[in-house]
Amino acid sequence: MSVEFLKLRKEIRSRTRKAVEKLTFDAVNLIGIMVRKLNRNQARRFAFLVGDILHRVVGIRRKLVYRNLSLTFPEKSPDEIARIATGIYRNLAATLVEVLRLPHIRNRDDAAALVDIVECESFTEWKRNRKSGAVLISAHYGNWELMAMAFGLMSHPITIIVKRLRNQLIDQQMNQYRTLRGNSIVYSAQSVREGLRLLQNGGTLAILGDQSDPDEANFGEFLGRRATMFHGAAFFALRAKVPMFMPICTSNGDGRYTITVTEIPTSDLSFSKEDIATLATRYTRAIEEIIRRRPEEWFWLHDRWKRG
Repeated sequence: MSVEFLKLRKEIRSRTRKAVEKLTFDAVNLIGIMVRKLNRNQARRFAFLVGDILHRVVGIRRKLVYRNLSLTFPEKSPDEIARIATGIYRNLAATLVEVLRLPHIRNRDDAAALVDIVECESFTEWKRNRKSGAVLISAHYGNWELMAMAFGLMSHPITIIVKRLRNQLIDQQMNQYRTLRGNSIVYSAQSVREGLRLLQNGGTLAILGDQSDPDEANFGEFLGRRATMFHGAAFFALRAKVPMFMPICTSNGDGRYTITVTEIPTSDLSFSKEDIATLATRYTRAIEEIIRRRPEEWFWLHDRWKRG
C-alpha cells in the first residue's frame, strides 16, 4: 500500500470515529433533555423500561453478566440469576438516568430529598475535627455518581479520581456534571501527584476501587476468583497517613437512596508494600460483602476477571 493510501485510510477512520462520537453525544443530550422533563416517578419507570430492553432485547454483555453471576453464586437457581440480572440492568439504567438529571440537584435540600447519609462515629468525629485529609474508597455500586454529588453537598466537597472516557465529548459532559456543585476531578494519569498534594492539604480524595487494574501489578481473590487487586487507595491513605472511609450508596427501592459511611481501619498499618496489600485486602473484602448481600446493585457488566 502507498503512503498516501495509508494516510487517507487513517484520516477516514478518524473522521468516522469523530462522527460516531458526535452522534452518540447528541443522542445522549437529547435523552437528557427528555428525562429532565419527566417527574421522578416517570423517570424511574422509564429507566426500568430501558434496563429491561438492554437486558432482554439488546442483550448488552448478557452472556458475561450471567456467566459471572453463575460462577459467583453457584448455589442460586437459573431463575434467581435471571432475577438478579434484571435488577442489575435496571440499576444501570437508573444510574444513567440520574446522571442526566443531576442538573436538577441545585443545593443541599435537593440532595437531601433524594439521599440520606448514615455516618459511622469515627467519620463524624473526623469531620468535626478535620485535622487531616481522608481517602474515600467506594465501588460502582448503587448510584455512585449521584452519591458523589450528594456527598459533596451534604457533607463536604470531594475530589474524585476518574478515568478518561474514549468519547471526548461525553467525557467533558460527565466531568461538567461531576463538578457542578463544588466537587472536583483529577484524571487517574495525574492522580499520584495531585492526590498526595490534596491529602497533605487536608482534602478528601474519592476512589472507586472495585474494577480490574490495567497495570496488572497485584493479584488476589475477588468474589472467589483470581483477579487483579487495586492498591491505589491503600497507597494514598498510608503514604499520606490519613484515615480511610467507605461510603456506599444503596437504593431504598422507592427512588431514594442511602449512603452508609464506614471506616476501613488503618491505624495498625504503615507505608510498606506488605501493609498496602493488607489494606487493599481489607477494603476489597468489605466491597465483596456488600456485593454478596445485594448483588443486583453492582456493575456486573465490567469484565472484572479478565486479567485473572
